[in-house]
Amino acid sequence: MLTKKIKTRLLFLISIVFITVFFLIFIYFNLKQNILYFKTPSEIFMNNQIERNSMIRVGGMVKKDSILQNNDEIRFILTDYERELIVVYSGTVPNLFSEDQGAVVEGILNDKKYLIADRILAKHDENYMPPQMKKILKENAK
Repeated sequence: MLTKKIKTRLLFLISIVFITVFFLIFIYFNLKQNILYFKTPSEIFMNNQIERNSMIRVGGMVKKDSILQNNDEIRFILTDYERELIVVYSGTVPNLFSEDQGAVVEGILNDKKYLIADRILAKHDENYMPPQMKKILKENAK
């Protein structure tokens, strides 16, 4: 038979385990909703599970002679040398943003060829490129 002291300790231990599991599940579901996965234009085109008007992060190279800028917005083509994605952005672009340079764009995918960007991230150094991007660009350039 369990004594009062053992019952108290057991109840305390079960409570701690329950609270820990609850917080882990809570953190998991909140993080899952806020994660934006990095995709290339080819992956977007091939993937049928990406829904229209969904938030997405796309990486690639800014196509040469594709930047069109007016007072309100900038339009350009992001490519992985296999597929292209038209990007429209209203706001200030980073200083390192230019043609034939890598960029990562976050925004709402209007359809598989058109993205309305909320944020543009340009690479910080002309020699730097994410390892995923290097691999994909080498495969597509062949």
